[in-house]
Amino acid sequence: MTAVIRVLLVDDQPMMRLGFAMVLAAEEGIEVVGEAADGRAAVTQVAALSPDVILMDVRMPTVDGIEATRSIVEAHPAAKVILLTTFDRDEYAFAGLRAGASGFLLKDVRPAELVAAIRAVQAGDAAVSPRVTRRMLEMFAARLPVEGGVGGGPDTSGGEAPGDGPKLSAAENMAALSPKEREVFGLLALGLTNGEIADRLFVAEATVKTHVGAVLKKLGLRDRVQVVIYAYQSGLAAPGEANI
Repeated sequence: MTAVIRVLLVDDQPMMRLGFAMVLAAEEGIEVVGEAADGRAAVTQVAALSPDVILMDVRMPTVDGIEATRSIVEAHPAAKVILLTTFDRDEYAFAGLRAGASGFLLKDVRPAELVAAIRAVQAGDAAVSPRVTRRMLEMFAARLPVEGGVGGGPDTSGGEAPGDGPKLSAAENMAALSPKEREVFGLLALGLTNGEIADRLFVAEATVKTHVGAVLKKLGLRDRVQVVIYAYQSGLAAPGEANI
Protein backbone atom coordinates (compact mmCIF):
# COMPACT_ATOMS: atom_id res chain seq x y z
CA MET A 1 0.00 0.00 0.00
CA THR A 2 1.36 3.42 -0.95
CA ALA A 3 2.15 5.65 2.03
CA VAL A 4 -0.05 8.70 2.54
CA ILE A 5 1.60 12.02 1.69
CA ARG A 6 1.37 14.30 4.73
CA VAL A 7 0.91 17.96 3.79
CA LEU A 8 1.28 21.16 5.81
CA LEU A 9 -0.50 24.30 4.53
CA VAL A 10 1.20 27.64 5.18
CA ASP A 11 -0.55 30.89 4.21
CA ASP A 12 -1.52 34.04 6.09
CA GLN A 13 -4.96 34.01 4.44
CA PRO A 14 -7.38 31.54 6.10
CA MET A 15 -9.51 31.29 2.95
CA MET A 16 -6.51 30.22 0.88
CA ARG A 17 -5.69 27.49 3.39
CA LEU A 18 -9.33 26.39 3.38
CA GLY A 19 -9.41 26.25 -0.40
CA PHE A 20 -6.27 24.14 -0.65
CA ALA A 21 -7.48 21.90 2.17
CA MET A 22 -10.75 21.24 0.33
CA VAL A 23 -8.93 20.36 -2.88
CA LEU A 24 -6.55 17.97 -1.14
CA ALA A 25 -9.27 16.38 1.02
CA ALA A 26 -10.76 14.91 -2.15
CA GLU A 27 -7.49 13.23 -3.12
CA GLU A 28 -6.68 9.67 -2.17
CA GLY A 29 -3.26 9.24 -0.63
CA ILE A 30 -2.89 12.88 0.50
CA GLU A 31 -3.65 14.13 4.02
CA VAL A 32 -3.49 17.70 5.34
CA VAL A 33 -1.93 17.29 8.78
CA GLY A 34 -1.74 20.93 9.84
CA GLU A 35 -1.78 24.62 9.00
CA ALA A 36 0.31 27.70 9.78
CA ALA A 37 -0.32 31.41 9.20
CA ASP A 38 3.29 32.58 8.85
CA GLY A 39 6.81 31.29 8.33
CA ARG A 40 7.73 31.19 12.00
CA ALA A 41 4.73 29.02 12.82
CA ALA A 42 5.54 26.86 9.81
CA VAL A 43 9.00 26.05 11.16
CA THR A 44 7.44 25.05 14.49
CA GLN A 45 4.74 22.95 12.84
CA VAL A 46 7.22 21.09 10.66
CA ALA A 47 9.21 20.13 13.75
CA ALA A 48 6.04 18.96 15.52
CA LEU A 49 4.22 17.23 12.66
CA SER A 50 6.99 16.00 10.30
CA PRO A 51 5.00 16.60 7.08
CA ASP A 52 6.30 15.21 3.80
CA VAL A 53 5.34 18.26 1.73
CA ILE A 54 4.84 21.89 2.75
CA LEU A 55 2.74 24.23 0.59
CA MET A 56 4.33 27.55 1.46
CA ASP A 57 3.10 31.06 0.67
CA VAL A 58 5.96 33.39 -0.32
CA ARG A 59 4.74 36.70 1.10
CA MET A 60 3.77 36.48 4.78
CA PRO A 61 4.24 38.64 7.88
CA THR A 62 6.85 37.92 10.59
CA VAL A 63 8.87 35.40 8.57
CA ASP A 64 8.35 35.09 4.83
CA GLY A 65 8.11 31.84 2.92
CA ILE A 66 11.63 31.95 1.50
CA GLU A 67 13.32 32.38 4.87
CA ALA A 68 11.04 29.73 6.38
CA THR A 69 11.94 27.36 3.54
CA ARG A 70 15.64 27.86 4.21
CA SER A 71 15.19 27.07 7.91
CA ILE A 72 13.00 24.04 7.26
CA VAL A 73 15.27 22.48 4.65
CA GLU A 74 18.34 22.96 6.84
CA ALA A 75 16.67 21.32 9.85
CA HIS A 76 14.60 18.71 7.99
CA PRO A 77 16.36 17.73 4.72
CA ALA A 78 13.71 15.16 3.82
CA ALA A 79 10.90 17.75 3.83
CA LYS A 80 9.80 19.02 0.41
CA VAL A 81 8.63 22.62 0.05
CA ILE A 82 6.45 23.93 -2.77
CA LEU A 83 6.30 27.73 -2.81
CA LEU A 84 3.02 29.35 -3.78
CA THR A 85 2.50 32.97 -4.79
CA THR A 86 0.04 35.23 -6.56
CA PHE A 87 2.98 37.06 -8.14
CA ASP A 88 4.56 35.63 -11.28
CA ARG A 89 7.98 37.14 -10.59
CA ASP A 90 11.22 35.37 -11.35
CA GLU A 91 13.06 36.68 -8.29
CA TYR A 92 10.66 34.85 -5.98
CA ALA A 93 11.17 31.58 -7.82
CA PHE A 94 14.95 31.90 -7.94
CA ALA A 95 15.28 32.89 -4.29
CA GLY A 96 12.96 30.08 -3.22
CA LEU A 97 14.73 27.42 -5.23
CA ARG A 98 18.09 28.60 -3.97
CA ALA A 99 16.68 28.36 -0.42
CA GLY A 100 15.92 24.68 -1.01
CA ALA A 101 12.36 24.58 -2.32
CA SER A 102 11.47 21.70 -4.61
CA GLY A 103 8.75 23.56 -6.46
CA PHE A 104 7.26 26.93 -7.33
CA LEU A 105 3.66 27.40 -8.41
CA LEU A 106 1.17 30.24 -8.76
CA LYS A 107 -1.81 30.17 -6.40
CA ASP A 108 -4.23 30.02 -9.33
CA VAL A 109 -2.78 26.64 -10.29
CA ARG A 110 -5.45 24.16 -11.33
CA PRO A 111 -6.31 21.54 -8.68
CA ALA A 112 -5.01 18.69 -10.82
CA GLU A 113 -1.69 20.48 -11.29
CA LEU A 114 -1.38 21.17 -7.57
CA VAL A 115 -1.98 17.52 -6.73
CA ALA A 116 0.47 16.42 -9.43
CA ALA A 117 3.09 18.80 -8.02
CA ILE A 118 2.69 17.37 -4.53
CA ARG A 119 3.07 13.83 -5.81
CA ALA A 120 6.02 14.82 -7.98
CA VAL A 121 8.11 16.41 -5.24
CA GLN A 122 7.33 13.56 -2.85
CA ALA A 123 8.67 11.18 -5.49
CA GLY A 124 11.89 13.20 -5.76
CA ASP A 125 11.00 15.14 -8.87
CA ALA A 126 10.62 18.91 -9.09
CA ALA A 127 7.50 20.98 -9.58
CA VAL A 128 8.75 24.00 -11.46
CA SER A 129 7.12 25.33 -14.59
CA PRO A 130 9.19 25.16 -17.80
CA ARG A 131 9.13 28.97 -17.93
CA VAL A 132 10.74 29.25 -14.51
CA THR A 133 13.32 26.57 -15.33
CA ARG A 134 14.19 28.25 -18.60
CA ARG A 135 14.56 31.66 -16.93
CA MET A 136 16.72 30.18 -14.18
CA LEU A 137 19.04 28.64 -16.76
CA GLU A 138 19.21 31.92 -18.65
CA MET A 139 20.01 33.77 -15.44
CA PHE A 140 22.97 31.52 -14.66
CA ALA A 141 24.10 31.54 -18.29
CA ALA A 142 24.22 35.35 -18.26
CA ARG A 143 26.28 35.47 -15.09
CA LEU A 144 28.70 32.64 -15.78
CA PRO A 145 30.92 32.74 -18.89
CA VAL A 146 31.31 29.08 -19.74
CA GLU A 147 33.27 27.24 -22.38
CA GLY A 148 32.02 23.93 -23.67
CA GLY A 149 28.71 22.18 -23.06
CA VAL A 150 27.32 19.95 -20.34
CA GLY A 151 30.05 17.59 -19.25
CA GLY A 152 32.69 19.48 -21.20
CA GLY A 153 35.16 22.10 -20.01
CA PRO A 154 33.94 22.22 -16.38
CA ASP A 155 35.14 24.78 -13.90
CA THR A 156 37.67 22.99 -11.73
CA SER A 157 38.05 25.77 -9.20
CA GLY A 158 35.89 23.94 -6.69
CA GLY A 159 32.52 25.62 -7.18
CA GLU A 160 30.01 24.29 -4.68
CA ALA A 161 26.35 23.52 -5.01
CA PRO A 162 23.78 25.13 -2.74
CA GLY A 163 23.02 23.68 0.66
CA ASP A 164 24.98 20.57 1.56
CA GLY A 165 26.16 19.96 -1.99
CA PRO A 166 29.49 18.69 -3.30
CA LYS A 167 32.64 19.97 -1.62
CA LEU A 168 35.10 18.58 -4.21
CA SER A 169 35.91 20.28 -7.48
CA ALA A 170 33.45 19.95 -10.33
CA ALA A 171 35.91 17.75 -12.24
CA GLU A 172 36.33 15.42 -9.27
CA ASN A 173 32.59 15.18 -8.75
CA MET A 174 31.91 14.39 -12.40
CA ALA A 175 34.63 11.75 -12.40
CA ALA A 176 32.63 9.87 -9.77
CA LEU A 177 29.72 9.45 -12.20
CA SER A 178 29.48 6.66 -14.73
CA PRO A 179 29.17 7.63 -18.43
CA LYS A 180 25.41 7.01 -18.34
CA GLU A 181 25.05 9.00 -15.12
CA ARG A 182 26.88 11.89 -16.75
CA GLU A 183 24.39 11.77 -19.63
CA VAL A 184 21.51 11.85 -17.16
CA PHE A 185 23.17 14.71 -15.26
CA GLY A 186 23.37 16.75 -18.47
CA LEU A 187 19.69 16.23 -19.22
CA LEU A 188 18.69 16.99 -15.62
CA ALA A 189 20.60 20.24 -15.98
CA LEU A 190 18.24 21.16 -18.82
CA GLY A 191 15.24 20.69 -16.52
CA LEU A 192 13.95 17.55 -18.26
CA THR A 193 11.60 15.16 -16.47
CA ASN A 194 12.34 11.47 -16.02
CA GLY A 195 9.97 10.65 -18.87
CA GLU A 196 11.66 13.11 -21.21
CA ILE A 197 15.09 11.76 -20.28
CA ALA A 198 13.89 8.21 -20.91
CA ASP A 199 12.72 9.23 -24.39
CA ARG A 200 16.06 10.91 -25.13
CA LEU A 201 18.13 7.92 -23.98
CA PHE A 202 15.75 5.20 -25.24
CA VAL A 203 15.54 3.52 -21.83
CA ALA A 204 12.77 2.75 -19.35
CA GLU A 205 11.67 5.52 -16.99
CA ALA A 206 12.48 3.23 -14.04
CA THR A 207 16.07 3.04 -15.29
CA VAL A 208 16.25 6.82 -15.44
CA LYS A 209 14.94 7.05 -11.87
CA THR A 210 17.75 4.75 -10.74
CA HIS A 211 20.36 6.88 -12.51
CA VAL A 212 18.89 10.09 -11.08
CA GLY A 213 19.10 8.65 -7.57
CA ALA A 214 22.74 7.70 -8.14
CA VAL A 215 23.59 11.17 -9.48
CA LEU A 216 22.00 12.91 -6.48
CA LYS A 217 23.74 10.60 -4.02
CA LYS A 218 27.19 10.85 -5.60
CA LEU A 219 27.02 14.64 -5.93
CA GLY A 220 25.48 15.17 -2.50
CA LEU A 221 22.47 17.04 -3.89
CA ARG A 222 19.01 16.87 -2.35
CA ASP A 223 16.94 17.09 -5.56
CA ARG A 224 16.99 17.83 -9.29
CA VAL A 225 16.51 21.56 -8.75
CA GLN A 226 19.93 21.62 -7.10
CA VAL A 227 21.32 19.71 -10.10
CA VAL A 228 20.33 22.62 -12.37
CA ILE A 229 21.83 25.19 -10.02
CA TYR A 230 25.03 23.18 -9.52
CA ALA A 231 25.49 22.63 -13.25
CA TYR A 232 25.47 26.35 -13.92
CA GLN A 233 27.35 27.49 -10.84
CA SER A 234 30.19 25.06 -11.52
CA GLY A 235 30.37 25.73 -15.26
CA LEU A 236 29.15 22.30 -16.33
CA ALA A 237 26.42 23.72 -18.58
CA ALA A 238 26.80 26.14 -21.43
CA PRO A 239 24.59 29.18 -22.13
CA GLY A 240 23.34 27.61 -25.33
CA GLU A 241 21.98 24.66 -23.38
CA ALA A 242 19.42 26.92 -21.66
CA ASN A 243 17.15 26.82 -24.68
CA ILE A 244 15.10 23.85 -23.56
